[in-house]
Amino acid sequence: MTADAAARSAGATVQDEVLRIVAARTLYDPAQLSLDSDLEGELGIDSIILESILGMLGEYFALDDLLPMGMTTIRELVAAVEAAVGERPEPPEAQAQAADDEWDSRSMKDFLEIRDSDLFAKARAFGAYRRRREQDRLYWYGMPMRSRSANRMRIYDEAEGRERDFLMFASNNYLGLAGHPKVVDAICDATRTYGATHTGSRIIGGTNELHKELERRLAAFKKRPACAVFPGGYSANLGVISGLVRADDALIIDKLNHMSIVDGCKLSGGVRKIFQHNDMADLERVLKHCEGRTLGKLIVVDGVFSMHGDICNLPDIVALARTYGARVLVDDAHATGVLGATGTGTAEHFGLKGQVDLELGTMSKTLAGMGGFVVGDEEVIEYLRFYANSYVFAANIPPGVAAGLIASLEVMESEPERLTRLWENIRTLRDLLTGAGFDLEHTESAILPIVVGDDRKAMEMGRAVRRRGLFCQTVVFPGVSLGDARLRVSVTSEHTPEDLQEAAGIFIEAGRETGVIPAPDAAVPA
Repeated sequence: MTADAAARSAGATVQDEVLRIVAARTLYDPAQLSLDSDLEGELGIDSIILESILGMLGEYFALDDLLPMGMTTIRELVAAVEAAVGERPEPPEAQAQAADDEWDSRSMKDFLEIRDSDLFAKARAFGAYRRRREQDRLYWYGMPMRSRSANRMRIYDEAEGRERDFLMFASNNYLGLAGHPKVVDAICDATRTYGATHTGSRIIGGTNELHKELERRLAAFKKRPACAVFPGGYSANLGVISGLVRADDALIIDKLNHMSIVDGCKLSGGVRKIFQHNDMADLERVLKHCEGRTLGKLIVVDGVFSMHGDICNLPDIVALARTYGARVLVDDAHATGVLGATGTGTAEHFGLKGQVDLELGTMSKTLAGMGGFVVGDEEVIEYLRFYANSYVFAANIPPGVAAGLIASLEVMESEPERLTRLWENIRTLRDLLTGAGFDLEHTESAILPIVVGDDRKAMEMGRAVRRRGLFCQTVVFPGVSLGDARLRVSVTSEHTPEDLQEAAGIFIEAGRETGVIPAPDAAVPA
């Protein structure tokens, strides 16, 4: 008899077991869990954690069908399990047979909670699923590029064993700096002077004069007193959040924040609170709930949401933070070089320079390099140099990369027409796609999401687009929630008017072929 079965036979109720499993997955003490606590807003249980809990409950109670995702409280979880208890589980051989069906309806989330004494069992199960998707040309991730990042690129199609030329709409090279001669020359010259790398962390043997110059340039660019550079944008969020927040503090995050923010929150050990996307009434509710229950409060939001393209409501966030004594961190990964009159990001876009406590970003997108950074008041930045573990204990970016980033900043400042051209292109393609009937949600950035919803239809549209010679990202879970699949289209300043017209034509043809948008009336000329 398993330990779980023994617990049930000892008289544990469904409610007891649901509380136990929720506590095990969230690290809360069962005594801290109220049946009516809001799963997201109060307990910080996002959709990924909830799916994990539902998987554990399904396996423990031997449920034949998956529990629904719409529940908002533990009481609803208990009621759903009680209603489903007594049904027999699907035999493992039936699950394996799904891979041989005409269409395998499983998603990537189904492999997260496979229970087996061999930790690699989930990898084998996913491997068979992935290979089937690749054979059907539905998964096309990680294909190697054989040219510079530009509006048109050469990619080696591993499925067909040949090179192919594509219109590129999957690049975050928003201002076209990745191939700029000044940037490339700066990287080459500095590498010849200083070598490949210094093989050390920023505070122990890994600091070059170029690193300090880069931090000065970034602080000046963002119009903030000080800057610290991290090895990556992901590690910047991990280090800054976990370096500032402790167990008695609250982290208050938008439901659609990037995974690096979510992981930074988990690493910090702080109390994580989630508010509904861009919902200021819900943010205020969470802030009120934290009063008297936590010490410090840090609101963390994306400036531009990477899979949706819309912008955070920064003015109201800053106002609420002041009212409730919270600090604000904005991740400008997809806003730097895109938003604001000079491209400095979300704070400039809203006229709030100097009113946001911390502005964070990555240098692997517009800035055409590698690394991450955070800017803010000097005392805070200097504190993070000693308490952000991903800064202290990680090797620094190579000096050649730092030189290239400095050159990118110089080009941005000396060639403002790149930003103007980017926005002309964004408006042109956005109008062409919305005019054709595509749902682009509320995008206000260089990211245009073509919302499809169904995973299968989104993957089939992605395949139809690639077949016509255009490459963009097909995004399914875990990039977005189940039922929210989409194509993610990235616009750059390097796209020509001809590129945009051709791209729109490809998306329209593929959308009609797959039923994402309706075909025109046969009587109406194309």
